[in-house]
Amino acid sequence: MTDGRCPVSHADLAPHRLDPTGARQHAVNDELRARGAAVPVLLPGDVPGYAITRHEELKDFVTHPDVAKNACHFAALQRDELPPGWPMRTFATVRGMITADGEDHKRLRSLVTRAFTPRRVEALHPVVHELTGTLLDRLAGAAAADPDGVADLRRHFALPLPMSVICRLLGVDDQYQDRLHELSNEIVSTHTAPERVPDANREMVAILGQVAAARAKDPGDDLTSALIAAREEDGDRLAEEELIGTLMLTIIAGHETTLNLITNAVRALCNHRDQLDLVRNGAATWGDVVEETLRYDGPVSYFPFRYPTRDLPVGDAVIPKGAPVLVSYTAAGRDERAYGPDAGRFDVTRGARHLSFGHGAHFCLGAPLARMEAVIALEALFTRFPDLDLAVPDEELVPHPSFVGNSPQRLPIRLGAAHSA
Repeated sequence: MTDGRCPVSHADLAPHRLDPTGARQHAVNDELRARGAAVPVLLPGDVPGYAITRHEELKDFVTHPDVAKNACHFAALQRDELPPGWPMRTFATVRGMITADGEDHKRLRSLVTRAFTPRRVEALHPVVHELTGTLLDRLAGAAAADPDGVADLRRHFALPLPMSVICRLLGVDDQYQDRLHELSNEIVSTHTAPERVPDANREMVAILGQVAAARAKDPGDDLTSALIAAREEDGDRLAEEELIGTLMLTIIAGHETTLNLITNAVRALCNHRDQLDLVRNGAATWGDVVEETLRYDGPVSYFPFRYPTRDLPVGDAVIPKGAPVLVSYTAAGRDERAYGPDAGRFDVTRGARHLSFGHGAHFCLGAPLARMEAVIALEALFTRFPDLDLAVPDEELVPHPSFVGNSPQRLPIRLGAAHSA
């Protein structure tokens, strides 16, 4: 994982303080990539960590045998050195595949895979089409009701689509959807007030506990019921804490990332009309748009956490044993070493592979669903509203307050006079 030069101590580089508001993410990525493949950073609460910023080193790091996901390897957590209400604690401590290693990870992933089948994802195809049509009507209504013909695409379309889909998948009642999104936002945000973090976690666990209890009492054709029923050949099943952790991760990852993906794709197409024309004239597909968006402006930026189980050289740095490490998918996505000198250009014909769904044993199980939702959403959106465009200059868009997620808080758009109703 080195390039032949002598590794330097982490103490030789002043750590970069990650902005919890998520401001200037791509500019920061450029700066950090120039510093090295592994850069010391300060997390909220001045907790020291590292960020992996380059494509090849990130790919190697996430599959390295001396890199773990289980927080028993998180030195500062084990020494009780994290500040009270630390906003990133949930990423480390939630029980589930995302924080498991080795045989434990294989067991959990096997149980979830038995329930989250390709057939179950394919069955959602007509549901996504139906929801998309309904939400496009609502988007048109929101624009028509505004004196300036402006609607927030994120609020009226990009959010409710994946949130509705994931809740249908899990068998979550409609009454919980809005609150689960609000709690998910608080958990994912790196700017949440410390006093809110424990409360948000407790409330989400309580709601998902109610969902699990309801499905255990009255099973249905949904993923929660299937997860409760899933058994290994030896009879092993998900423990209660593992089930709730899996539901939490599915809710958060299953809608936050697709919400950001759809939002970022619309933003990119509005700012690159020539690329939209390529899709319309058949030179590229909506699938190409989704893949290039995942590379160029991925929905997840600095994803927590991994921990070296020994002092580990990465590029020119040595990451200390037990340090929390973020992998930056957005930084790797624009690495010129991997994608050439035009890595910062949005090009739907590029055809380059990316790492935005992860790599190796922890590759995202929900990738097929996210891709399917985004392709259906984008094709329907730009077919119905071909003149859709941003209603504000791109530089005025404010990022979602997090360096984990990557997307603007709002995406004000105009649908075009002839198609607004």
